[in-house]
Amino acid sequence: MPPIGEMVKSFCTKTGLWAFLFPEEGGWTNGMGRLIMMGVGLLLVYLAIGRRYEPLLLLPIGFGTILTNIPMAGMNDQASLHLLTALAGGETDLHFGGLIGGMLSLIYAIGIKSGAFPLIIFMGIGALTDFGPMLANPKTAFLGGAAQFGIFATLIGALLLSDCMPGIHFDLLEAASIGIIGGADGPTSIFLTSRLAPHLLGPIAVAAYSYMALVPIIQPPIMRLLTTEKERRIRMEQLRPVGKREKIVFPLVVLGLCALLIPSAAPLIGFFMFGNLMRECGVVGRLSDTAQNALLNIVTIFLGLGVGAQMTASLFLSPKTLGILLLGVIAFSLGTAAGVLMAKLMNLLPGPKINPLIGSAGVSAVPMAARVSHEQGMRADPTNMLMMHAMGPNVAGVIGSAIAAGVLLTLKNIGG
Repeated sequence: MPPIGEMVKSFCTKTGLWAFLFPEEGGWTNGMGRLIMMGVGLLLVYLAIGRRYEPLLLLPIGFGTILTNIPMAGMNDQASLHLLTALAGGETDLHFGGLIGGMLSLIYAIGIKSGAFPLIIFMGIGALTDFGPMLANPKTAFLGGAAQFGIFATLIGALLLSDCMPGIHFDLLEAASIGIIGGADGPTSIFLTSRLAPHLLGPIAVAAYSYMALVPIIQPPIMRLLTTEKERRIRMEQLRPVGKREKIVFPLVVLGLCALLIPSAAPLIGFFMFGNLMRECGVVGRLSDTAQNALLNIVTIFLGLGVGAQMTASLFLSPKTLGILLLGVIAFSLGTAAGVLMAKLMNLLPGPKINPLIGSAGVSAVPMAARVSHEQGMRADPTNMLMMHAMGPNVAGVIGSAIAAGVLLTLKNIGG
C-alpha cells in the first residue's frame, strides 16, 4: 500500500481544481480556459432561463458547454469517435471501453457531423409550417429571397476581414459557414458548417441561435431607420383562401425544382418538404404529430448537447470567434435591411402596395421575425394586422436559406 502522503497527493492531482490551475497539457486553455468556458455555458443557461432567449436550444447548448469543459470527466473523449471509425471500417476485434465517458462526442459524431439532427429538425419545422400565406401572395417570396443577401455579403466581408485584420484568417469554406448566420436559421447553419468548417461549429451555432433570440432587439431599429411613418401604416389586402390541393402540390413542386436546379440543397429542402407534406396531406396525422412534437423535442435536446460539445476553450477563445460574432450580427442586419428595401422597391411597381415592415421577416427566424414585423406595424397603426402577411416572407426565408446553403455547399469542391 502506498504511503498516505502519496495517496493524498494523487487525490489532489485528480481534482478539478488542480486541473484548472495546473493543466497537464494544452497550456492555459486546458486550465483556466475551461473555467472561462464553463462561465460561458452558465451565461447561456441564464439567457435561456432568465431571459427566455431561444431556451429550447440555448439551455442544452449551455449545459453541454459546461459538461464538455469539466476537466478529466472525458465527456468529449475522442476515443469513442475512433471506435466508431474502426467499426465503420469493418474491424470487429475491439473493446467498447472507449464509449464510456465520450457521450458528447458520440452525440456529435452520430447526429451533427453526419448531418442527421439538422435534417430531422427541418422535417419537424416543415410539419409545423403553413405555406398558405406565401401561396396566397406569391410575390412575398421575393422578400424571403432578398433577405438572403446578408449571407453572401458577409461571405465577402469575412474574406476581406481576413486580409486586413491581424490574427484573423478565414478561408473560403469558413467564410461561407459564417455567412449562413445571416439566414437566421439555426439548423441550416449547423448543417452547412458541419460540412464545410466543423471546427467552427460551436461559435457559429451559438451566434446563429443567439441572434435569432435577439430578433426583437436587432431588427426594430433597422426597420424604423429604413421606413417612414406613412410606409409603416400601409394596409395590405386580405389574403385569399388557399385550397388543400395547392398545399399538397406545393412541396412536391419545390422538391422537383430543387432536384433539377440545386440538388446540393435537396437534403434540407427534401426533409423540410416531407414534413410539410405530412402536415397537409391529412392521412398521416400520427406521423405529423410525432414530427412536430416528440421527435422534434428529442432531437433538439441532443442537437444542443452536441453543439455544446464543440464549445471547448481551445476552439472558442480565439480572435476568430470574435470575428464570427461580429460578422454574424452584420450578416443578420444586412439580411433584415435587404428584405425591407426589396419591399420598398416592389412598391415602385404597379399593383397593391406592400408594407415594407414585412420585408424584415424574410430572415427565417420563424415565427419570431413575423411577430416583430406585426408588432412594429401595430405601433404605427394599432388596427393594422400584419402577422399573416409577414408569415409569407418568413416561410419563404426558410426555403431561401436552405437554397443558399445548397449553393454554398458547391464551394466545397473549390475550397477543398
